[in-house]
Amino acid sequence: MDVDTTLPSRRRLRAEILIVLGLSLGKSAIYAIVKLAERYAAETPVRDQSATINPSRSGIDVFDLVYQVLAIAFALVPVALALYLLSSNGTRATRILGLVGPARAWWRDVAWGAGLAACIGLPGLGLYFIGRAIGQNVSLDTSGLPDSWWASTILLLAAATAAILEEVIVVGYLITRLEQLRWSVPAMIIASALLRGAYHLYQGWPMALGNVVMGAVFAFVFIRRRRLAPLIFAHFMLDFVSFVGPELLPEEWLAALDLA
Repeated sequence: MDVDTTLPSRRRLRAEILIVLGLSLGKSAIYAIVKLAERYAAETPVRDQSATINPSRSGIDVFDLVYQVLAIAFALVPVALALYLLSSNGTRATRILGLVGPARAWWRDVAWGAGLAACIGLPGLGLYFIGRAIGQNVSLDTSGLPDSWWASTILLLAAATAAILEEVIVVGYLITRLEQLRWSVPAMIIASALLRGAYHLYQGWPMALGNVVMGAVFAFVFIRRRRLAPLIFAHFMLDFVSFVGPELLPEEWLAALDLA
């Protein structure tokens, strides 16, 4: 078998994957697994526990804003690292991940993203309610931010950051490297999907299971279309609705929907 000398060795690729994941969503997955174990060990039932996705970081408004901006900026550092490493053999990472192309390609990406968001969003919401009904999902508060002028902007940026971070690392980077390690397509899809599910375990196993399904769909679409942009758009739309939507709904609606 011919060896592609433009790529790092298989051993180096495996080490690189572990380092990138250890600095980003692999670390989040480990913490989420431990958090789920802690939830079941606690005296309070899982149903009566809660998780805040975008918490306040300071009681002083201006410092809260500064911390929020810093958190968003540093969350994107692993993305920069992954793109840098994918570009190290002379090929632009944006081309490898399908983040280039004419305007019509981008409009198709938006259409695909909207379709994926619609197909995944409603079943995901239903799975949240089912998980709450059987007592296996925590109550989710998608914004613990204060009622300040910058809160909506930070939530918008947080949604974009989560979409970019997760799709670049869990789909674009991971699948590209696993392909270079000669993994089979089913194995790559399973690995990507299980990683996505793992770092959502802190919400409860039903939500993690839903994210495994989402991860499998996203990985399959990327492998078939070689375009990461639709996945980023879809993820952004889902998070934007879940982050900003509750801020716009009346309190009685949130209570009826069993949302924090």
